[in-house]
Order: sequence, then C-alpha cells, then structure tokens
Amino acid sequence: MNETPREVDPTVLPRESAPPTEREFVGYQRLVYREAGIWLSEAKKALLVGRVSRRLRELGGLSFGAYLRRVEEDEPERVRLLDAICTHETHFFREPRHFELLEREVLPRWRESGDTGTGEGRRVRVWSAGCSSGEEPFSLAMVLRHHLPEEEGWDIHVLATDLSTRVLERARQALWPVDKAEEIPKSYLRSYMLRGVGSQDGKMKAGPELRSLVRFQRVNLNDGQGVVGRFDLIFCRNVLIYFDTASKTRAVERLLSHLSPHGLLFLGHSESLTGPGWGVRTVIPTVYAPRPLTRESTRRG
Repeated sequence: MNETPREVDPTVLPRESAPPTEREFVGYQRLVYREAGIWLSEAKKALLVGRVSRRLRELGGLSFGAYLRRVEEDEPERVRLLDAICTHETHFFREPRHFELLEREVLPRWRESGDTGTGEGRRVRVWSAGCSSGEEPFSLAMVLRHHLPEEEGWDIHVLATDLSTRVLERARQALWPVDKAEEIPKSYLRSYMLRGVGSQDGKMKAGPELRSLVRFQRVNLNDGQGVVGRFDLIFCRNVLIYFDTASKTRAVERLLSHLSPHGLLFLGHSESLTGPGWGVRTVIPTVYAPRPLTRESTRRG
C-alpha cells in the first residue's frame, strides 16, 4: 500500500530523515540497477542521500525505508527517483574533436555526394542519447543545418533522449543562461541563437528554425524501448560510465542495432569499445563505424 504523505504545518520544517540502513541502501541499489542499469556503488551512498533527502522533505519527512516502499509501487514516483539520481553535466560543442570530424570530413563528404550513403538520399537522422539539458542535440542541429542547407534539399531530424523527465523539460524549452554563449562559435551564435530581452534578459534561446529540427523523448537505455529505425549518427557520450559491464553491453548492443551500415557512433572521452566482438572499427578515438561484412563473416553468421 502506498504511504500517504502527512499534512505538514508550513511554519514547521520537517526533520531531516535518518540515513538509510545498509539493507535500505541495498534496496535502492537493486531498484536503480533494475530500472536504469546504473549501479550505485558504496561510494555513491552520499550522492543518494543528498539527492533523495530533498524529496523526503517535500513529502513531510518521509523515511528512506518508507520512500523505498513507495517507489517500488508507484511508477511516477519511481521516475522522480531516477530523475534525482541521474547526473547532468553538459556543454555546447563538448569534445571538439568529434565536431571537427563532422565539419572537416563527414558532412563535406555527404554534401559533395548528395547522399549520406544509407540509400535515403538527403535525409539525415541523428540520435543524441543522454541529451541532458539539450546542449548536445542543439550543437548537432547547428552544425548539420550549416553544412547541409535546407535549400539544397537536406531533411534533418535530431532525436534527443534522456532518462530524466526533468532535464528533458528543460531541454524542450531550448533556453539557457546567456553565459553559455561563450561555448558556441560566433558564426553559429549569430545565425541560430536569440538573445533574451525583458523578462528573459540574461538568457538565450534557440531560434525556431533550429527548434524545428529536434524532437525530444524519454528513453531508458536499459530497456531500449521507444526508439525506431536507424540513424546516420548516434551520440552517446559520458553515459556508459555509469553502467556496469553487463548494462554497458546491453546498451551498446541496442545503440549499434540502430546505427546505419554507414553510420558513426560517438562515445565519451573516457569510454571505448575494445575487442572484435562489437563488429566496429575505430575512426578516431571514441568514434566507431560498423565493420563491412565480408563473405567470410557472412558465412560465419
């Protein structure tokens, strides 16, 4: 049975809940791993306490044990727990080598040939998995729109996904502090970003052309449901570091199943795919392309 939060006198602050017992922490470990594939090591106990305590106070000082029972039974509250646990740190044009590869090699080649190589002509599909507050998908949208103009018939779709409903809502707003402008090349800034005025002073917003290219969706990489089709580019950077080996394997297999035969998978600077089992080749460090099938590999399959 769900535990109903107590009525709280607004003039009285709820008491801080006692830390979770070892058994309760193990319960949180198992729940988060089952739901998201993220393993909370003992070193993450302080993170759990710090991020969940705020929600416990909102519920009138609920204990960690009572809250664990609640999230086991209440799916919306379980989503809120995962929102609290996830770490969201991102920047525009993060990891410049990836964008250099796109701007100097990949996109000029596509534009020259008039084709992405997938058989879909000038239709480009990109997936930003773990998009956080939107800086990555909008960086990709700027680069793609600049190099692949609409007037030349290029049709661009960017799917931006995250486990956290909270950061997805922020990303949908396409609104950031204006000091984030320092992360964006000036030519892109002038072309695609709007400076806030009045009540939006101190902020910047992606222009309507850019916003029309990006679609947002909640996706849990641990189960992979909700994503359809193949993508020319998949960015999944600094997400796999939160997974153990089994969860990482499942997530990478799902990502690769959605990568087109001529596509590219981009991982974070501390992530890598090693060994022949993945069926990919390294383009540059942390960027991978599917290995072409040979007659021998086809026979083995």
